[in-house]
Amino acid sequence: MNIVCLVVLVVLFNGLSSNGRAMNNSTRPDSVNIGALISFNTTTVAKALRIALVAAAEDVNSDPSILGKTKLRISFQEDSKYKGFFSIADTLQLMEKDTVAIIGPQTSTTAHIISHIANELQVPILSFSATDPTLSSLESPFFIRTAHNDIFQMAAIAELVDYYGWREVIAIYVDDDQGRNGIAALGDKLAERRCKISYKAPMRPEASREDITDVLVKVALAESRIIVLHTNTLSGPKVFNAAHYLGMLGTGYVWIATNSLSALIDTDSPLPSDAMDNIQGVYPSILGVNMTGLTGPIKYTSGGNLVNPAYEVINVIGTGVRRIGYWSNYSGLSVLPPETLYKKPPDCSNENQKLGPVIWPGETTQKPRGWVFPNNGMHLRIGVPVRVSYKEFVSQIEGTDMFNGYCIEVFTSALNLLPYAVPYKFIPFGDGRENCGGTELVRMITTGVFDAAVGDIAITTNRPRMVDFTQPYIESGLVVVAPLFGYWSIGLNDDFRGPPRKQVVTILWFSFSIMFFAPKENTVSTLGRILLLLWLFVVLIIKSSYTASLTSILTVQKLSSPIKGIQGLISSKEPIGYQQGSFARNYLIEELHIDEIRLVPLGTAGETAKALKDGPQKKGGIAAYIDERAYMEIFLSSRCEFSIVGQEFTKNGWGFAFPRDSPLAIDMSTAILKLSENGELQRIHDKWLLSSACTAPGAKLEVDHLELRSFWGLFLLCGVACLLSLVVYFIMMVRQYIRHYSDQIMSSGPSSRSAHFQTFLSFVNQKEDEVEHRSKRRLIEMASNRNDSISNSNIYSESSSHRTMEV
Repeated sequence: MNIVCLVVLVVLFNGLSSNGRAMNNSTRPDSVNIGALISFNTTTVAKALRIALVAAAEDVNSDPSILGKTKLRISFQEDSKYKGFFSIADTLQLMEKDTVAIIGPQTSTTAHIISHIANELQVPILSFSATDPTLSSLESPFFIRTAHNDIFQMAAIAELVDYYGWREVIAIYVDDDQGRNGIAALGDKLAERRCKISYKAPMRPEASREDITDVLVKVALAESRIIVLHTNTLSGPKVFNAAHYLGMLGTGYVWIATNSLSALIDTDSPLPSDAMDNIQGVYPSILGVNMTGLTGPIKYTSGGNLVNPAYEVINVIGTGVRRIGYWSNYSGLSVLPPETLYKKPPDCSNENQKLGPVIWPGETTQKPRGWVFPNNGMHLRIGVPVRVSYKEFVSQIEGTDMFNGYCIEVFTSALNLLPYAVPYKFIPFGDGRENCGGTELVRMITTGVFDAAVGDIAITTNRPRMVDFTQPYIESGLVVVAPLFGYWSIGLNDDFRGPPRKQVVTILWFSFSIMFFAPKENTVSTLGRILLLLWLFVVLIIKSSYTASLTSILTVQKLSSPIKGIQGLISSKEPIGYQQGSFARNYLIEELHIDEIRLVPLGTAGETAKALKDGPQKKGGIAAYIDERAYMEIFLSSRCEFSIVGQEFTKNGWGFAFPRDSPLAIDMSTAILKLSENGELQRIHDKWLLSSACTAPGAKLEVDHLELRSFWGLFLLCGVACLLSLVVYFIMMVRQYIRHYSDQIMSSGPSSRSAHFQTFLSFVNQKEDEVEHRSKRRLIEMASNRNDSISNSNIYSESSSHRTMEV
């Protein structure tokens, strides 16, 4: 309060000097009167202000260098009625005392009234608490406020809401000039950031506990959980007390209070424990800082507002508060004090907007979503198109108000992933005789007939301007479908002509000779024959697969259509079909400039097939049909005589439609992404849309292709067989080598290993018959050697015996 008094006195002295009331000692009056129009007995601020004003006047009067012999007197006038008529009377009573300036009033309502009197009497009015934005106007040149204009406070709140990604808030305020005009300024600032006030909850200035409870009950039934409280220091605690009783200060709620709450905390601190419990986790978004930081001269803009408005953002925790950042119109939200940023160029970009961590209501650090589905018993009215064709996407169950189909199951599956219940009711849209237009269904959301729309609704260029769409759950662009005309030539072979007996023999011989034609070299080895048999089996499979793939490719290439794509269709003059109720009609006329006379609306898939078969030569026939790919995949799955020609010439998808800025659209988009990530979206697609009856040759559907890795099992089998054969062959060679060269191995030592290895290689190089021949020859030689040794032994024995006899 000392700072407030010094500010008031500085402005006052400047005013006295400018009015020329203190020129010299001879013309100085004995005293000057300053009036104080304040409700001194209502708040702690007012009570402290009375003491501060008296002390400030004593300080001025004790210093002759300020006013000389002129004494400063303060006339106190109680403004306790808060009524317009009495405020006028109180002001006139002050004027009777030759008052040169008035400090006060506290309320913007009183300030509006007495500002007109001040203009007539040319008496300046200085208010430290009247923050109504409309008071800063050319109509009130003598009204000077020493507090920040509420328009800056509301800009700070709007930036805070946008910082956390919320889009809707509820405003609770006192229904007086300051409350109404402050909330109006908040609405303007929110609109600048594509946010809005979804519900306004005004209260009487002297509302009772029951009145406040009634207001809060209505607030609890709304969707938004972001509540901006703009009241005075008298009403604020009552609101929080009632909100605590109703359980509205728990998890999921966000309360942003204006500077009245921070003023209460500052002046009446410490608050009782029950009062602090009522405001746990609250954002008072906002505590007023001194006009220029903490020190420095007062300076006003040309509009009468203090320069460099700044606020301190605090979080009520436990028995005290915690600063989480600052806001200023110079730098926006920041964790640094504004004074340190004034020396730098202004930068309010999103990257530089920062705040500290917050403890939210319910003692949680997780940022609240900001809204819930209202539990007021109302069901979400969802418009669903009644289709007469392609009922795989949307179909009404006969005799009921229920629907099923691909789109419906995606919607309900995404709805089940939301962390809250959403009661809804499907409402059929259409007469059931022809397909309804998606644009008309979307437009009925803007008029309030439906709260949402679910079905095969394409996200086209103009529709997002009316509503918000979710993340696309299926991609589908426009394609051209045309009939296929094909031929497949088979030549004649004279070798297959003749009597039936000859043809049968020729067929059998031809088939087996192609698959198992004898190689040039005879294979006599058992291992070689096994490997050759396996290799012939592999070649058979690869050849068959290649023949099948080549036949398929050649067949597709032979199938052709005179229509090559959308460009050729545009340049022709032939009729074009489209699905009745589809956006394709407007697109073909407005974007591709196709003559409307050429367009033929078709309802069911049967009508489409008949028109394509009839062709442009017959009445009602068409040369090509244009529709979305999602429909055409169903159409072509059982009609192979038609095909997609050319490229897809638009890129869009299907989504669920909600009103603009609907938080449910964001949550549903998140749920659809989860369905895509966990594979559930693909499962639903396969359940409703996957058909194996026929695949049109020209349709660009995914198919399995034979690649090199498709035959990995065969190659692995051959590789293992080759490896085993090599091992067996090596063992056999080693055994044969040892058997045939055992004498050489035994006679030679370990020093001749290289010679043995070279001998082994030359042995392996020899043909098998040579080895066998050589082995037989060695056996004969060995036998001959044994016979020679035996005969020599016998001769020696006989000669020895003969010598003995002689002796």
